[in-house]
Amino acid sequence: MKPKTTSLAALAALALALPLAAGAQEAAIRKNLAERVPGLNRIDEVRKMPMPGLYEIRIENEIFYTDAEGNYLFHGNLLDTKAKKNLTEERIDKLTAIKFDELDLKNAFSIVRGNGKRQMAVFEDPNCGYCKRFEKDLQKIDNVTVHLFLIPILGADSVVKSRQIWCAADKGKAWVDWMVRDTLPKNDGSCNTDALNANLEFARKYRITGTPAVVFADGTRVPGAINAQQVEKMLAR
Repeated sequence: MKPKTTSLAALAALALALPLAAGAQEAAIRKNLAERVPGLNRIDEVRKMPMPGLYEIRIENEIFYTDAEGNYLFHGNLLDTKAKKNLTEERIDKLTAIKFDELDLKNAFSIVRGNGKRQMAVFEDPNCGYCKRFEKDLQKIDNVTVHLFLIPILGADSVVKSRQIWCAADKGKAWVDWMVRDTLPKNDGSCNTDALNANLEFARKYRITGTPAVVFADGTRVPGAINAQQVEKMLAR
């Protein structure tokens, strides 16, 4: 019976040692990278990857990879050729997933059509040609509430137009007038536009780099201008 007892004790000791070893490894990676690479002193997470000796470094939603000692660092896509998966892309998709019920609607204005029961959120720039096409198609959708987040990412003129629309008495009408009828509201955009800055920060955090970007109530995120039929299909899910 003694060998068995010894074996159990050894297994218990190993189980305790593994987390300690992992912690020490992470500490070494953090220390070495912080000392050697400017800007890598604020690593949010270190994760061991399926590939032996490889570790993921996460800074906010930015992904890097390094070896066990932090001697080498690279930025790019890690592919699992056996499973035919892009591990980097899957990880970023998970990190940048948007939960619909956590959207800060105070930074948006809502356009209600029909009973407004179905909901969707849209991130758009007033100078985006694809957004204008999308908005014209969106006029065909009924019984929906559209929460519109302005993100002026296409230059200084986009900021001016976004301010004018946000400062209008009826933001929804001002938006549709501009996007569908090319008519801007007559104001100088001199109201509190903190919401626009908050939206730009949100877009940066969740990697919304193009417009339109649509988020449906089930959390599905669709980049680019989809047509009315596709919107109806997504709303029906």
